[in-house]
Amino acid sequence: MPRPNSFIVNLGPQVHGGPGFASIDGRNPDRLLDFSTCCNPYPPPAAIRRSLRTCEINRYPDPEAMEFIKTLACKLEVDPSNIIAGSGSTELIRMTAIAYFNHTSIIILPSPTYGEYELACRLVNAGIVNYPLHQDNGFSFNAGDFIDFARPFNPSGIFICNPNNPTGQYISKEEIKDIIDAFPEALITIDEAYISFTANRWNSLSLINKNNLIILRSMTKDFALAGLRVGYAVAHRQIIEILKKVRPPWNICSTAQNAGTASLKCDDYLTKCCRFIEKSRDYLIRSLTGLGYSIPPTSTNFFLVKTGNATQIGKKLLEMDILVRDCTSFGLPDYIRIAPRSMHDCQKLVEAFKKLKRESI
Repeated sequence: MPRPNSFIVNLGPQVHGGPGFASIDGRNPDRLLDFSTCCNPYPPPAAIRRSLRTCEINRYPDPEAMEFIKTLACKLEVDPSNIIAGSGSTELIRMTAIAYFNHTSIIILPSPTYGEYELACRLVNAGIVNYPLHQDNGFSFNAGDFIDFARPFNPSGIFICNPNNPTGQYISKEEIKDIIDAFPEALITIDEAYISFTANRWNSLSLINKNNLIILRSMTKDFALAGLRVGYAVAHRQIIEILKKVRPPWNICSTAQNAGTASLKCDDYLTKCCRFIEKSRDYLIRSLTGLGYSIPPTSTNFFLVKTGNATQIGKKLLEMDILVRDCTSFGLPDYIRIAPRSMHDCQKLVEAFKKLKRESI
C-alpha cells in the first residue's frame, strides 16, 4: 500500500462535545439532555426555517457566497473584501494552516484550548509549543507573560480562542493588541466563536487593518445552526485573498448560505436567547457551587466544574441520559465543561448532581 506522511499516521482522533458517541453506547441521542456543546440550545428562528424552503438544491451554490458576504459586511460595517465564509470556523482554521504554515513553522497555543488548532497545524507538519494556563489562578491569561514565553520561539503563528474554550476566560483588547504588535511577523488568529454570549465584549473588528490578524466567528453557535456549518473570517484583504486560494470550491452549501443570510436579520432572537442562557448559566453556577463544586470564573455561556475523575462523572450522568463534556482530552481530567440549556433542563441537571452527591460520587 502507498505510505502516508508519517506525521499524519501519528495523529490521534480529535474529541469534541455532542451526542454522536452516545449512540455507540446503545443510547438514542434524541433522548439525551446535551450540556456538552456550547451552542444556542433554543430552536433556530422561524426566518431561518423559511429560508431553507426556498433553497434551490438542484443548482451549485454560489462559490463566493456573495449574498451572505454582502449582508454580513453591511452588518459588521466592513468591506466585503475583508470577509471569507467557511463551513464553520473549523474549516477556516484548517485553511489558515494550509495557507501559512509548514514543517519549519512554530505555532504557540495557550493550553488548554480548542484542539482543532493543534490538529490543523499538525496536518501541515508544523511544530506546536503550548503556553500553559494554570488552574490555581482560574486559568487566567497574562499577555506580558505570554509574550515573554513566546518570543524565544520566534513563532510563525499564534491561535487564541477568545473567550477560551474550555476555560471561559476573555482577554482584553489591550492585551490582544500587545500580542499583535509584539509578533509582527507571526499570523495571529483570534477565534471568537463564543463572542455573542460574552459579557463586556469589545469590538475586535477595529483591528483588521493589522496585516497579521485573522478574526474567526461562528454562526453555528449563535443561531443553532450546528447541522449546517456557517462561519466566517475577517482580516486584511490580502490575507482573505490568500485564504481563497486554498478554499475548497463550493465550500458553503446553498442551505447554509440561505440560513446564514436570514440569521443576520434576527438580532432580537439572539438578544432574547442570550438573556435566557445567562439566567440558566447563573442558576447552574450558583446551584453547583452550593453543592460544593469548584467553578473557575467564566465570561461566556459555558463553564468548567471541578468534579474529580471527569470520566467517571460523565459516565454516571450518561446513565441518567445527561451528556456533559469530559475535559480529559483538554488535559483536565478533573474537570467537566457545561453549557446551559433551558431552565427546566438545568433543574434536571442539578437534581442529577444531587443524586451523585448522595451516592458519594
